[in-house]
Amino acid sequence: MLFQYNWQVREEWLQWCRGISASELTKERAGGMGSFRLTLLHIIDVEYSWVRAYMGKLDIEIDLASYYTIDEIEDLSNKLQQEYREYLSEWTHDIENQMVYASWLNQSFTKGEIIRHIIVHEIHHIGQLSIWAREMEMKPVSANFIDRGLADK
Repeated sequence: MLFQYNWQVREEWLQWCRGISASELTKERAGGMGSFRLTLLHIIDVEYSWVRAYMGKLDIEIDLASYYTIDEIEDLSNKLQQEYREYLSEWTHDIENQMVYASWLNQSFTKGEIIRHIIVHEIHHIGQLSIWAREMEMKPVSANFIDRGLADK
């Protein structure tokens, strides 16, 4: 359910970014990854790396410099989600403590740690996007979990 939340909020941020100029999208800002564009790409990249580790697959580095527009970023997000959406839906508590190797850290973690890290990582960066929106005197995307219909699915 929290992955669904993150993906829904991410999609809303992508839509929100359609309302700002390309220069605002890439403008250097304090905190996060330095811009709306880079922060959104970082969220997607980190999720992809960790989910691939979770699935027992090697990390595939994403060339973030190849994605400039919101359409390109949204297409990347949707394409990668399709790759692992069904796999993540098969989560059970029985696999909570299974170990997973993260090649880029040369370290192992439990599947439970990884799932929680992915969820919290995105929420953390979404907070940064909200701060930047307020600095621009614009209303940020709602971070509310309530009223998203996620519990009904």
